[in-house]
Amino acid sequence: MSDWVIWLAAGLVLLLLEVLAPGVFMMWLGLAALGTGLATLSEGIGFELQVVTFGVLAAIALTVGLRLRRRPARLNTQQDGLAGRVATALVFEGREGRVRVGDSDWAARVPANVPQPDPGARLRVEGVDGTVLIVRPEK
Repeated sequence: MSDWVIWLAAGLVLLLLEVLAPGVFMMWLGLAALGTGLATLSEGIGFELQVVTFGVLAAIALTVGLRLRRRPARLNTQQDGLAGRVATALVFEGREGRVRVGDSDWAARVPANVPQPDPGARLRVEGVDGTVLIVRPEK
């Protein structure tokens, strides 16, 4: 059996393993083995150069794979989704008070340089500090 056939078969087996047990790791090695098989077929290189070719292609493929990998998404908690939404002032005493966002009431606070909002005023949620919304009058 020719060397190039063995490399192509190994590449296909690795790709099949990736399909059966996904983890996006065997795919890159399978692609490197397929590339080595094609290089062996076209150039007729010896075993030592085949191993070096596979090593180089595997390193390149794994590097590409790591760069393409998505970063894990942060959980979208209810508080994270509130930034930028419109709130209605319910009651405020100084900087602290309560606002309504959608159908929920929240504890809220305005920054130090912002005057106390009147009840019914439209506010914009700037951020969340624990369970307290940081709000500012809408412009």
